Amino acid sequence: MDAGIPLEAVEFFAELEANNDREWWTAHKKRWQDDIREPMQRLTDQLAAEFGAAKLFRPNRDVRFSLDKSPYKTHQGAVVGTAAGIGYYVQVSAGGLLTGAGWYQPAPAQVASYRQAVLAERSGRKLDQVVAALIEAGFEIGGDTLKTAPRGVAADHPRIALLRHRSLLASAEHGTPPWMETDEVVERVRADWRLYRPLMNWLTEHL
Repeated sequence: MDAGIPLEAVEFFAELEANNDREWWTAHKKRWQDDIREPMQRLTDQLAAEFGAAKLFRPNRDVRFSLDKSPYKTHQGAVVGTAAGIGYYVQVSAGGLLTGAGWYQPAPAQVASYRQAVLAERSGRKLDQVVAALIEAGFEIGGDTLKTAPRGVAADHPRIALLRHRSLLASAEHGTPPWMETDEVVERVRADWRLYRPLMNWLTEHL
C-alpha cells in the first residue's frame, strides 16, 4: 500500500466544512479513517526513521472556551515534537497539503530566551540568515507577533521583525499536486522538513 494522500481527503474536509455536526461525522467516519487517518499515519511512519515518531491530532475540537461550537476540526494534522512547543508539522485540509515547522506553543520563559538570543549579535544574525534563506526558498514565515516593539527594544532595531515574534513558524502550502496521491508525497514532505531543519536547530538550541 502506497503512502499517498488521496484527493478524497480534500473532498471530505470540503464537505465537513458545510456539515460540521455529529450526525454527518458519524455517517462518514469510515471515510475519515480510510482516506485521512490511515494515509497520514503511513506518511508519518515513513518519515519516522529520520525525524521521529509523529503524533496525529484527534479530530474533535476543544470548544469549551470557543464561540465556535463546531465539534470537528476541518483539517488533519500531525506533529513530530523535538522540544516543548517545537516540532515538524504536516496537514491535509480542504486546501490540500501543508507542511510546516517551528515554535508554535510558547511558554513565557521561552519568549524571554528567544528575545535574548535574537538580541545577541551572533545568534540573532544566525536566525536572520536562516529565516531569509527560508523566504528565498519560497516558504511563508508566520507566528504570533506583537503589534509594536517589545518593551525595552528600539523600534528601529535591525532585527525588530524577528523580535516581535512570540512564536515562529515556517510553512508551505502545496495545494493538491498530482504527487500528493503517490509515494512521492513522502519525499516532498521530507524535502521540506530538511529545509526547516536549520530553523529547528536554532530554536531547539536557544529555547
